[in-house]
Amino acid sequence: MDGVLVHENQAIPGAAELIDFWRSNDKPFLVLTNNSIYTPRDLRARLLASGLDVPEENIWTSALATAEFLGRQRPGGRAFVIGEAGLTTALHDAGFILTDTDPDYVVLGETRTYSFEAITKAIRLIAAGASFIATNPDATGPSAEGLLPATGAVAAMISRATNRDPYVVGKPNPMMFRSALNRIQAHSETTAMIGDRMDTDIVAGMEAGLLTALVHTGITAKSDVATFPFRPDLSYDSVAGLHRQLVQGMEAASSDS
Repeated sequence: MDGVLVHENQAIPGAAELIDFWRSNDKPFLVLTNNSIYTPRDLRARLLASGLDVPEENIWTSALATAEFLGRQRPGGRAFVIGEAGLTTALHDAGFILTDTDPDYVVLGETRTYSFEAITKAIRLIAAGASFIATNPDATGPSAEGLLPATGAVAAMISRATNRDPYVVGKPNPMMFRSALNRIQAHSETTAMIGDRMDTDIVAGMEAGLLTALVHTGITAKSDVATFPFRPDLSYDSVAGLHRQLVQGMEAASSDS
């Protein structure tokens, strides 16, 4: 989502046209984000404010992927959660009991205000045997005042205290993409992933067997691509270039028929 469709709450040129193209041509798609703070309803409202009309069912977050994964691992399990509504709602909807008493899992996500008391509780529960799960590995997040510590940074602190590393569900774990494929009943051989980061989006898409497309409106600049030992299948200055190519391809197919 960020860096591909929107930048600082503004739609990236071509993003609205690309989404309209998919919707008008009945192409199944999901907008993915590692951010676990917001529910799909919240994110739909934020995207609408940016001029992008994305239905709730077309939004997939690391919180939803985490809940889907844990629901398959331990149906009806118990979890102590550090996070916001996006994560707690997803786990609740997956049938989990949210508790700080004898949980099966400690689930760490993003929150605007990490509590020392909650982190201490998480450390003690993990030390007592709870499994450690993190929604994503992102160490920092943005704010108007500058960088903020995010899930990865707090996970590192808990890991240092417990000598236990979390299982991380979000990008760059291909699990995030596989759960997204299952959500829209898609197959990796006929699905593409569009991202702005070589170190999360492209590597995870590649490992999940997807066609990968890199856009240069976010984190990875053109000059950075050569520093990685792998390459995207396609690259564009922005999603506007991808949209133009898709339209041209459909027009060519129509003229051939």
